[in-house]
Amino acid sequence: MTLPNSTKNKISVLVIDDSAVVRQTLTEIINASGDLYVLDTAADPYIAVDKIRQQAPDVITLDIEMPRMDGITFLKKIMKQHPLPVVICSSLATANSHTTLSALELGAIEIIQKPTLGTKRFLEEASLLITDAIRAAAKSKPQPRLTLQKQPTAKLNADAVISYQQTSASKSMAATTEKIIAVGASTGGTEAIRQLLEAMPLDCPAIAVVQHMPEGFTKSFAERLNKLCSINVKEAVDGDPLLRGHALIAPGNKHMLIKRSGARYYVEVKDGPLVSRHRPSVDVLFRSAARYAGANALGTILTGMGDDGANGMLEMHTAGAWTVAQNEATCVVYGMPKEAVKRNAVDRELPLLEIAGNLIRKSKELSS
Repeated sequence: MTLPNSTKNKISVLVIDDSAVVRQTLTEIINASGDLYVLDTAADPYIAVDKIRQQAPDVITLDIEMPRMDGITFLKKIMKQHPLPVVICSSLATANSHTTLSALELGAIEIIQKPTLGTKRFLEEASLLITDAIRAAAKSKPQPRLTLQKQPTAKLNADAVISYQQTSASKSMAATTEKIIAVGASTGGTEAIRQLLEAMPLDCPAIAVVQHMPEGFTKSFAERLNKLCSINVKEAVDGDPLLRGHALIAPGNKHMLIKRSGARYYVEVKDGPLVSRHRPSVDVLFRSAARYAGANALGTILTGMGDDGANGMLEMHTAGAWTVAQNEATCVVYGMPKEAVKRNAVDRELPLLEIAGNLIRKSKELSS
């Protein structure tokens, strides 16, 4: 295939899809981006394996439903043999959430939902979403795993959903000692959240989680976590109580806020504009934790691209909450934690596998 004139310092992409229309449309979008280019294309995984070995692309885009070998089987093989960043672009991302979650757990970095009809028009309209996903994947550090978004608009902050108030809320909450853990993650977060929640004991503080994930995936994500973890995990519904030994996952395309009525914590699930270019937004969750839990909250920011959650974590820290960030060495993308650290919003940076234990230890210290 004909390559752009200059590919120096650009991110190379291998497009894998059985549709010639999709391959051509993605090629045009990627090559027009300025900092990305399509190194080659492949109509099925068998062709793709040879091209990966010969050309070593920086990122691959991958359909799930393909002839001769499905995308999940291919992903298992390639992440064992040649781990590299993968962006899933498939209609099955909507039709089969469990399949998509398996792809994320196997090492896929980003998910793009491709409609079954009008694919060419959708891809053209979602060009910024696609190129941003490829850039995020290129910054990641893929690891072989053996266990099993919306277009950006003007960047709004949490004011668009929950108004800013200085730490007066934390003072009003000082009478209770019940702790709440607020968790935010993005790229690479599905696996990080799994490991964090699997390590939580049955009597852990209530946990509220925002993971950047499209609408329709979060219910399956929560159901899978519930099967794997000792604690109870479910997709949040407006008004759900925050209880010890339970974790609530923010539903895709909805903001989730921590609220309090008397001595009872609960979540509010609501519509609203994109905040920090996301819905659900980590900044919204963290601001609500600062407002309604104050020093009774513990904040955790995990792997992810961008800065969603950094400002909210600073508000939590200012309100007296104990805050922790996943360290660079264990992040798939050291973006959100890095931004929180830069704002002096983080009490400790820790490897992923040490975060749960430290949260439990700190929650007990703060309760004594």
